[in-house]
Amino acid sequence: MRARIAIIGGTGIYDSEIFENAEIFDVKTPHGKPSDSIKIAEYKGMKVALLPRHGRNHTIPPHKINFQANLHALKTVGVERIIGTAAVGSLKKDYERGDVVFPDQLIDWGKNVITFYNGPDVRHIAFADPFCPELRDILIGVAKSLNIKHHSKGVYLRISGPRFSTRAESMMFRQFGDIIGMTCVPEAVLARELGICYAVIATVTDYDVWADEPVDVQTVVKTMKENAKKVETILKAAIPKIPEKHSCDCAEAPEKAKF
Repeated sequence: MRARIAIIGGTGIYDSEIFENAEIFDVKTPHGKPSDSIKIAEYKGMKVALLPRHGRNHTIPPHKINFQANLHALKTVGVERIIGTAAVGSLKKDYERGDVVFPDQLIDWGKNVITFYNGPDVRHIAFADPFCPELRDILIGVAKSLNIKHHSKGVYLRISGPRFSTRAESMMFRQFGDIIGMTCVPEAVLARELGICYAVIATVTDYDVWADEPVDVQTVVKTMKENAKKVETILKAAIPKIPEKHSCDCAEAPEKAKF
């Protein structure tokens, strides 16, 4: 079975009851094992691939995720469009806890380089606009129509994790980003290297530590659960709106990047 659309996210999405006729596939890749089996299911007649980036029981920390295997596995089953779901911290007052954000830019503050092009095939991917504009427009339009409080733009700043920021780091990061997370990079990079459209539904769970509110896992998990319904509502409305024909040029990126 093949799927054109994929969702990378948490166990709540992987186990969601909105999807029917699910089949489970263990996909082998030259990069090792993906985070979990890929579930391919149906939603309103459309095949959707589901992959929990941390494993279905959240056993894989951010710095141990095999991103190359995850993206390669999705490409193998025919995926052309990926919607990533992510819990993020806020770096700005107006990005409030519970808000939905559709980032349009990113800054990679990670400590590692993850790419499919380590040689001898050398390619330099154009990445001025790191998220697919077509997918973003669909997601933003859906959020507007559903009256879900959201931000149609935002700079996603990635740190490697698994720890949260120090106060000094958080104050510095505020100068550059709007939200902070650990996983949407390198997913966005690898998706573009494979010519796959990628956009993110980010939900704010905390204020990092710049706001003198300690970040603790219990608060983050509680807010994540509260946000999960919003994410599912957006996905239910957005998936049927994703056309087969692309109006973006994401798919052309690998060929254009040849050195």
